[in-house]
Amino acid sequence: MEQIRLAKKEDAALIALLGRVTFTEAFAHLFTDQNGLNDYLDSTFSVDKIARSLGKPDTNYWIAFVDKLPVGYAKLKLNSPSPFIDSQNIGQLQKIYVLKDFLSMKIGKRLQGRLLDYAREGGSEQIWLSVYQGNTRAIAFYKKNGFIPVGNHQFSIGKDTFDFMAMAKKLSGN
Repeated sequence: MEQIRLAKKEDAALIALLGRVTFTEAFAHLFTDQNGLNDYLDSTFSVDKIARSLGKPDTNYWIAFVDKLPVGYAKLKLNSPSPFIDSQNIGQLQKIYVLKDFLSMKIGKRLQGRLLDYAREGGSEQIWLSVYQGNTRAIAFYKKNGFIPVGNHQFSIGKDTFDFMAMAKKLSGN
């Protein structure tokens, strides 16, 4: 049985662990600088950082469970402008990660649905995200769900630099 619920501050350790594991599953093979990767994991997915993020009014997380096991999460930041989009009422889909053993269950799509509904209800007219350009599975997923490319940028972690595509989707009328 699957359940998706809005995360609470008490879920910080759970999200931190899911974040570390899912990021490692998806991207660790791309890194030439293991120290940079480990530093990134330690800072981005620390329990304290996630707890602070959960305490911000414009930041929301959802956690997906299958048979009471946490298997994925999503993160939305409302009121998050993008340099690629000229809009004031915009949210950012910052993360959707699902453990690789559960990808075939379409949990990412359901997490995205919850997040988009929440953004729409919160007054966001558009939602944007950044996706690693080598992640063709994610790009196809977002395109299939109505996102269009709006720009490109780079992001560095340690000594490694990665090319990203910014994508956006209008929420009104959907």
